[in-house]
Amino acid sequence: MRNCFWILALSFLLEIVSTIHAAESAPPKTAGTPRKIQIDEFDRLRARTNHVVLDVRSPEEYKAGHVPNAVNLNVHDPAFAKQMSSLDPSKTYLVHCARGKRSALATDQMNQKGLTNVLDFSGGFDLWQKSGKPVVK
Repeated sequence: MRNCFWILALSFLLEIVSTIHAAESAPPKTAGTPRKIQIDEFDRLRARTNHVVLDVRSPEEYKAGHVPNAVNLNVHDPAFAKQMSSLDPSKTYLVHCARGKRSALATDQMNQKGLTNVLDFSGGFDLWQKSGKPVVK
């Protein structure tokens, strides 16, 4: 009985040491790839007060039609990086473009800058419009 106790205690200590060693030798954590969402989830999440719809298309595309209450930040604008720094990190950003290429670029940049509450609506405005969802012009 006594031997069982010591064997269990030793096993427990070895597990702790192994866990500590693994944590110390692991590479530093970096921001992950932003999660892609589909149209139904995008539509449901955009109604939440702590969520911001971020349209990363050009201002001309935005003016031609956009998702209600969307904020426009052009990912190809040289000032995009500076504009990102003014975004509230406590908010969740639902990012979209026309079809998904620019939103992927924008969400990656946002994630690298420390904005971790970022979701990529890769279907984009084209899918939104084709699905008969509300559009502001």
